[in-house]
Amino acid sequence: MFEIGDKVLYPMYGAGVIEGIEERKILGEKKKYFTLKMPFGNSSAMIPIDTCEEIGVRYIISGEEAKKVLAAFRADPVVNDDNWNKRHRENMQKMKTGDIYELIGVVKSLMLRERTKGLSTSERKMYVIARQIFIGELVLTEVASQVDVESILADTIEELV
Repeated sequence: MFEIGDKVLYPMYGAGVIEGIEERKILGEKKKYFTLKMPFGNSSAMIPIDTCEEIGVRYIISGEEAKKVLAAFRADPVVNDDNWNKRHRENMQKMKTGDIYELIGVVKSLMLRERTKGLSTSERKMYVIARQIFIGELVLTEVASQVDVESILADTIEELV
């Protein structure tokens, strides 16, 4: 079970540090929640404690793993389907897994697509969220700063264009 101070990833919301435990009454039912402080924008999230495992909350990756993730971001090929519906559905499924390696494909393909063809409003929103989740987890590993991670991503896409 997670504890206050743990660095975790909450799929579809992002990585953060558990700052506390709160009890809330919602729809007449009392439940305990972890309060998750995100590294960007002074934002936070509430994670229901009793469903953490079910929704895929996990510890963030290690520093060593973060280095592998950045190398994989540079090396992995971009797979981009021209069918918007299929692409959107597949990207959403990848994001829901909470797997940072799945997130590489989402972030990289949407970054490249934005640079070459532009994104629809829906894909732009997905891109912003996926990028924030990806960068947030890497920053929390303390392997690189936010500026350094953003620079690596931008340089990688620039090489592909």
